[in-house]
Amino acid sequence: MVKCIIFDCDGVLVDTEKIGNGVLLQMASEHGFQLELEEAYHLFNGRSLKDCFLQIEKGIGKKLPEDFECNYRNRSFEAFKIGTKPMEGIVDFLNNLKIPYCTASSGPLEKIRLNLELAGLLDRFEGRIYSSYSIKSWKPDPGIFLHAAVEMGFDVKDCIVIEDSVAGVRAGINGGFKVYGFANGFNNTDLEKEGAILFHSYEELSRVLGV
Repeated sequence: MVKCIIFDCDGVLVDTEKIGNGVLLQMASEHGFQLELEEAYHLFNGRSLKDCFLQIEKGIGKKLPEDFECNYRNRSFEAFKIGTKPMEGIVDFLNNLKIPYCTASSGPLEKIRLNLELAGLLDRFEGRIYSSYSIKSWKPDPGIFLHAAVEMGFDVKDCIVIEDSVAGVRAGINGGFKVYGFANGFNNTDLEKEGAILFHSYEELSRVLGV
């Protein structure tokens, strides 16, 4: 029986993945890095910014400017303010939940809070927001999910993880969690290959979990 749900944030609670990847690809293209959005989902989603930047640097064969990260955060935050919205069906799903839940993300705490606030979800997660930056452990290492389970007061076997990225699914599986993968059309095969149980909408997940 599921006693606690641990949600990833971007692409699971808030619809930000296209925004963040779009800004990153635009900035990377200014330095000679070319990649289609679908390929970016496979390469970047669920990973730390440091890993994403390393992939770009590998692709262009040189270091990015020192202010690249700062500029990315500024430009993406502005884009998030305009375009961020909750994932379709998540509000009704949360309204019907009768068990504890939280969010555990690889992003900085301020970014998680901003995105949740812009999507109108911050009050639902206040006090139950866990960031990899707080414990210095990033997916696919399971640390952030294990940390969230401990903080929420539950054993791994009593929790499920909701993810949309390969790195996130690996983190959950590595930590011993049952992982449900939010299929978005780009990631279906990848998530299933990693061991996630696929779902395509929160209405479907509600039926599967009996919520």
